[in-house]
Amino acid sequence: MKGISYLTDDKNRKVAVQIDLKKYGKLWEDFYDSMIAEIRKDEEKIPLEKVISDLKEKGKLDEAI
Repeated sequence: MKGISYLTDDKNRKVAVQIDLKKYGKLWEDFYDSMIAEIRKDEEKIPLEKVISDLKEKGKLDEAI
């Protein structure tokens, strides 16, 4: 597959993959995002209002928002 190559060990087993990000960057980003979402699916959910108020308290978000 053009833009994809595999690194192999001394027994010719695939141990890593190299991806041409200029060619497949968007696809890789989508794949990575889905992996992160799967990992975080059981994390505690924080209401948006709490996130906003916490950021305002820390001075990291404009009070006008």
